[in-house]
Amino acid sequence: MDEVIVRGAKIELARREFFYFCQLKAPDFYKDDRTHLAKLCNEFQEFSESQDDVLIIAMPPRHGKSRTAGNFVEWLLGKDKTKKIMTGSYNETLSTVFSKNVRDSIMEEKADANRIVFSDIFPGHRIKQGDGAMNLWSLEGGYNNYLATSPKGTATGFGADYLIIDDLIKSAEEAFNARVLAEHWSWFTNTMLSRLEECGKIIIIMTRWATEDLAGKALKAFQEDGKKVRYVVMKALQENGEMLCPTLLSYKSYLSKTRHMAKEIALANYQQEPIDVKGRLYTRFKTYDRLPLDSSGKPLFTAIKNYTDTADKGEDYLCSITYGEYEKEAYLLDVYYTKDPMEVTEPETAKRLMETGCTWAKIEANNGGRGFARNVERLLLQGYHSNRCRIEPFTQSQNKQARILTNSTWVMDHIYFPVNWADRWPEYFDSMVRYQKEGKNEHDDAQDATTGVAEQFNKTGGTTIGGW
Repeated sequence: MDEVIVRGAKIELARREFFYFCQLKAPDFYKDDRTHLAKLCNEFQEFSESQDDVLIIAMPPRHGKSRTAGNFVEWLLGKDKTKKIMTGSYNETLSTVFSKNVRDSIMEEKADANRIVFSDIFPGHRIKQGDGAMNLWSLEGGYNNYLATSPKGTATGFGADYLIIDDLIKSAEEAFNARVLAEHWSWFTNTMLSRLEECGKIIIIMTRWATEDLAGKALKAFQEDGKKVRYVVMKALQENGEMLCPTLLSYKSYLSKTRHMAKEIALANYQQEPIDVKGRLYTRFKTYDRLPLDSSGKPLFTAIKNYTDTADKGEDYLCSITYGEYEKEAYLLDVYYTKDPMEVTEPETAKRLMETGCTWAKIEANNGGRGFARNVERLLLQGYHSNRCRIEPFTQSQNKQARILTNSTWVMDHIYFPVNWADRWPEYFDSMVRYQKEGKNEHDDAQDATTGVAEQFNKTGGTTIGGW
């Protein structure tokens, strides 16, 4: 009789507390000493009961994040069979496996009297007859309760109370690929978000491969929108030298697994430090909060110059940087970084050259740049009646990537950016801080023009007309 009472109490507790639900179903995995699992379960439950809009979980592999997410779907549906949940993974196979595991657990029939199954905790829940496909199924008393999809799958006609995204990035190669990361965000915003019901909640679970992965973009975008975001980060190796869960990953195993890994891969996988943070070309930037001034308050610049890299292709940016020279250092005064067409950029560039007091502008003449330079010069003469700024078109013949890499240290050591440059020139800022030494970069126009500034001091630029 006592055993029946204890069993009943455990079942009632499992209905109320998500961790005990997991522990009752899988006591060999959800052990009391695996405190990170208790914390993870509590984060899931607290999120579901709070006013928070978004939950982002970053954890190392093999520590129970996907398993716990599947249990969470079961627990939500057990408490409310009308809930509608959509999950997404990087391909249809993985998302279908996730869906199948949840469905099969709910359908599991009791074969062992001593083993607790879903129906013991939430009796009366059954998969609707004829509506139990592996990736789309419903409960009796519910409608379209679950859909599993992927970036190449479909979500048409389905609304969701919960969107759960589980590990969209499958490899380091994808983490380095700006195009793939952009496609993930496009799929999430254009397809998945459109399926979210009013007051719906979003859960993103992943290893933090890149700053611009889905978790990184969502964290920034939703916070800017005023959404309530809960961000949970768990590292395999803790600050005090202890492991997150020694029974799942011991320190000895951690060293063995990471010994032959590239350092940035290991840090992303196990420490949730995005791979592109470690692979960035520019690791630091010097800033200024005021310009160097003389006793009368005038800038001490020996010259104010400009370097402009015109857009070669339709998707390229024009990047025009105006800077002041002082003691062989460059102080950035203005950055014009845009995809606007030349009918917009030519008059705007002329305007900015006048406003900054620039006296010499060097403009890359490759791929239409020479015509751009002539038009800017004409606009200065006709629109501003000024020939104060000397326009120097030139042909850049050196390899762009080699130039950027060669001059990167000088850029970090001798170019000063305004302390608020992230706010003044956000797209330029984002491009500069994310640019990778290796791998695929979506654009290099900001780096090309910034390198051109460095080359003016180092005299390694392309063939000039007149020279600087």
